[in-house]
Amino acid sequence: MLAQIVSAQTQPSLYDIPLKDIDGKDTSLKAYQGKVLLIVNVASKCGYTPQYEGLEAIQKKYQDKGFTVLGFPCNDFGAQEPGTPEEIKTFCSSKYSVTFPLFAKLHVKGDEQHPLYAALTGKDAPFPGPIKWNFGKFVVSRDGKILQRFDSKAKPESAEVTGAIESALSAKKVMLNDIVDK
Repeated sequence: MLAQIVSAQTQPSLYDIPLKDIDGKDTSLKAYQGKVLLIVNVASKCGYTPQYEGLEAIQKKYQDKGFTVLGFPCNDFGAQEPGTPEEIKTFCSSKYSVTFPLFAKLHVKGDEQHPLYAALTGKDAPFPGPIKWNFGKFVVSRDGKILQRFDSKAKPESAEVTGAIESALSAKKVMLNDIVDK
């Protein structure tokens, strides 16, 4: 059991992957440790773009319980996110009143796939396989484990997505000391 714990600790953490926020500043997911996350690849000119409304609704519903949506603009599918960071921010705030964090545009597939999406979808991920379109969703636990994956068709406010979020929010944090002590 201890070997499994040590092994899990040596695997790269989602929190350590370098990112850029929507303003181009260096960041990571470290600021979100201890929160349940919904990581979503977003686009402004997609048939699923109205999901921004549902994403914002669940952000508001669960944010006080330790949850946040994280939006990652992506132009990999049908060139549906052609905008500059400023255009993306303006679109999201003016059209959908988005308050959840947005990050710099990145690639979720192919040779230029960002390391975050390599971790989310790679062969060692709990739900491996390429992202098929915009608005793919990953529920991540308070301790950085990938719990669920949903495709574009799953609406953010659907029972399956909110159920996964609520389950993750109600799960108790298990500390390493608790495991070692037993």
